[in-house]
Amino acid sequence: MTFKKYAETLLRYPDLGFSLDLSRMDIPDDFESQMQSQINKAFADLKALEAGEIANPDEGRMVGHYWLRNPELAPNDEIRRQITGPIKAIKEFASMIPTGEIAPPSGGVFKNLLIIGIGGSALGPQLINDALGQLDEIRPFFFDNTDPDGMDRDLRKIGHDLDKTLAVVISKSGGTPETRNGMLEAKHAYEEAGLNFARHAIAVTGEGSKLDQFAREEGFITTFPMEDWVGGRTSVLSTVGLVPMAIQDIDFEEMLAGAREMDEITRQTNVKKNPAMRLALAWHHEGNGRGERDMVVLPYKDSLVLFSKYLQQLIMESLGKAEDLDGKLVNQGIAVYGNKGSTDQHAYVQQLRDGLHNFFATFIEVRKGRSGDSITIEGENTSADYLQGFLRGTRRALYENGRHSVLISIEEVTPRTLGHLIALFERTVTFYASLVNINAYHQPGVEAGKAAATEFLDMLNEVRGHLTADRRSAEDVATAISCDPEEVFHALVHLAANGEATHSRGDHPMDDRFFL
Repeated sequence: MTFKKYAETLLRYPDLGFSLDLSRMDIPDDFESQMQSQINKAFADLKALEAGEIANPDEGRMVGHYWLRNPELAPNDEIRRQITGPIKAIKEFASMIPTGEIAPPSGGVFKNLLIIGIGGSALGPQLINDALGQLDEIRPFFFDNTDPDGMDRDLRKIGHDLDKTLAVVISKSGGTPETRNGMLEAKHAYEEAGLNFARHAIAVTGEGSKLDQFAREEGFITTFPMEDWVGGRTSVLSTVGLVPMAIQDIDFEEMLAGAREMDEITRQTNVKKNPAMRLALAWHHEGNGRGERDMVVLPYKDSLVLFSKYLQQLIMESLGKAEDLDGKLVNQGIAVYGNKGSTDQHAYVQQLRDGLHNFFATFIEVRKGRSGDSITIEGENTSADYLQGFLRGTRRALYENGRHSVLISIEEVTPRTLGHLIALFERTVTFYASLVNINAYHQPGVEAGKAAATEFLDMLNEVRGHLTADRRSAEDVATAISCDPEEVFHALVHLAANGEATHSRGDHPMDDRFFL
């Protein structure tokens, strides 16, 4: 590869400190012209989406996460008020926490923040905290799963400061089982400590939702609204992310400004100057429009370690669809995984270079090594020099073996630059979905999993009711309740593992017996 090719391919925005290097994706010069009709459609789809047309036809919803950072784009005054009103309320609320105007009933000030959510309602705040959280501010903890042991671990870390812990429950509907379970587990823990959970809790939820009703009945400190036109995986710049950011004294207005700047750049129809469209076209070319290669995300900065996990949800939940918008079976998607550099040079980079060629890499470079002076490690080289060397060396080693990669560069990790990155990938997902003609804003596979889980829980309760002192096999119980013996077997093993039954193992699972 020549320097000329790099220079001609590089897209730079010096005023943002941002650049996109696609020189090592080897995209043919005529690819854009081949894709012109799909590109035109994608820009038209974006214009319609931002104007408020139904962009999620399965659920009959508008898609408005772009309005969050530019309310003037919203299609009517009511939606603009839904955006600007909560921002003012969030800032006022957060300003009263360090002063003690909003305080724990035991007095003093809140020291901890317990965020209870699932999926985008937890992952967005986790990313922001890990990237930008200040060690001397309020400490965050997360109930982001229905794993009781995980919740107990966080409660042990909080320890005697539970009375100084503000709980934020985040759920649009209030009916999401994982969030509901986490809330009830937290409520129980507060009550066991002799505390009133509601006096330590706020909710971020849809108006009139189950959680909204519960919060009002219990007497939560306050509630903040979640809007129907913002999906979980694109909700980090809504009240979902802004409430925790404000409480942690993270400058969310800077992040909104950064996202707005990137939105403006990626709205332009000149493909050569639009990083999101160019990135979407690169994904399309690399995977033949079918996601035939995985995306490995490698941020070379510890504070961005969760960014690959964040992109995993954003991209895979948005693009992983069985059918396109015309109802045709397409089984679309791009698999995403990653951790951070240079750590992964001692892990899976070996396979990336020499093993199965089923991926492309997305490197994220943060140019500034640290705030303050650095010591020299060897000769004149600093730790930051080594990190740069590992990034450049790994990318070159991959390319020399025919492995393609993208390089995104920012100056440093700040609220504004993180806003740039989040908005860039949101727009890229929007464009790519249009290029391949799918609905990026629903999640039927997730709903199918929830339905299957509900069926299992219903069956589990039936199994409970058929346990007796008599030693019974899984098939005995399955026959009694007309269920699949294997499913019943798993239910019985679960009950035994959690002290609700005794499990006597035979030579074969069919010989196992269960009893009270």
